[in-house]
Amino acid sequence: MNTTRPAPKGLRLIPFRGLRYVPERVGSLAAVTSPPYDVVVRPDGLHHLESADPHNIVRLILPQAATAADRHRQAASTLRRWLTEGVLAPDPEPALYVYEQRHGDLLQRGVIGALALSAPAEGVVLPHEDVMPDIVEDRAALMRATATNLEPLLLTYRGGEDGSQDGTAGTTGTSGVSGVSGVSGTTAVIERTALREPLLSTTTEDGFSHRLWSVTDPAELAEIEDDLADRQALIADGHHRWATYLRLREEHPASAAGPWAYGLVLLVDTARHPLQVRAIHRLLHGLPVAEALAALEAVPGSFRVRTLEGTLPEAVRALSDAAGAGAGTAAGAGAGANNAFLLAGDGRFHLIDRPDEALLARTVRADRPAEWRALDATVLHSTLLDHIWKIPDAPEHISYIHDTEAAVEQAERHGGTAVLLHPVREEVVRELARQAVTMPRKSTSFGPKPATGLVLRSLADG
Repeated sequence: MNTTRPAPKGLRLIPFRGLRYVPERVGSLAAVTSPPYDVVVRPDGLHHLESADPHNIVRLILPQAATAADRHRQAASTLRRWLTEGVLAPDPEPALYVYEQRHGDLLQRGVIGALALSAPAEGVVLPHEDVMPDIVEDRAALMRATATNLEPLLLTYRGGEDGSQDGTAGTTGTSGVSGVSGVSGTTAVIERTALREPLLSTTTEDGFSHRLWSVTDPAELAEIEDDLADRQALIADGHHRWATYLRLREEHPASAAGPWAYGLVLLVDTARHPLQVRAIHRLLHGLPVAEALAALEAVPGSFRVRTLEGTLPEAVRALSDAAGAGAGTAAGAGAGANNAFLLAGDGRFHLIDRPDEALLARTVRADRPAEWRALDATVLHSTLLDHIWKIPDAPEHISYIHDTEAAVEQAERHGGTAVLLHPVREEVVRELARQAVTMPRKSTSFGPKPATGLVLRSLADG
């Protein structure tokens, strides 16, 4: 009788020997962690993390040197030294890791593992944003040099008590609920594991507490495998790193089932733990606010422009009101979309909204779904950046900043323009992803994001 398990049509998450900090060799676990590499505000946030502890993970994910090649060599050298000195050490056996984040009433739990890579056309892992080739190349070069997945991507899936995916029939776990009522499969394993003593527990300076457990029991690993086998995931955070994984897999074709065919991810069931969706703001380096406003005035009727009085929170509320409850879901560009943006950098706030429908019709692609054409990020890049301000989407011209206050402060300090956006709803993101339509790069920021530095995955470990 053939007992070989069929290849899963969905997610395949396998255990790995996690690389983790040895607590006795560092000041504290909180002091060596970092936000994901693209959330660190440079240079202030980078310097703060470097000074927090000489072994802070930022020295690996954002190494500092004169050239890109030197940066990557430095990260590899630092990683080797930390391994030799026992600052980082591999766990004794392969495991999946249950990860919990908590802040006040917010609780998020998921499972970290090595996920089998798949192209977007396979419909297993759905991207929703475009990527920038230079960032993918930089992350790929860093990963080649270190042979390590330094930080997990954040992926979401929709589970249910019956193991269903978005209400469709799915596969349930085989080992039962075992004391956790009302749940099964991966969720049951996570909830049981969270009752045990964690491998580590720490609270970072942002007020989030983090706990991590290992799952090594074969029955529990099989329960997770069965549950995920028919599920589909959405990339919530980490599109550039996922593209990096795929590129490096192509570079290792002889290792079809080897370490380069998998990537480090955190999987969160958003039916149980809904994520928060925030906007990612733009910092326009070479465009002072006065010039941005003058360019808008040079195109009469392009947008309504209002200068606001009050604080940043008050201005952000005005932006939310202007975008309206249906932001990102209008019938389409040129059909009454509620696109709105907040400009800052000159000590005041300028709300621009009500774009001219004829202008949108001329500048926004017509060969995309209405939901895509109505996105604020679409209108920002197609109409404002490309047509009115004529700013190339390149790192020397535009930075992407997640934190609202940091975006405004950087713009005021350096004489640029911060463009603050209103977030898109998760269902809009997921619907576009299902249609295989990618949003403009850096359109959304899902969170809470996993802390970097709690568990790494060595590609040299097999």
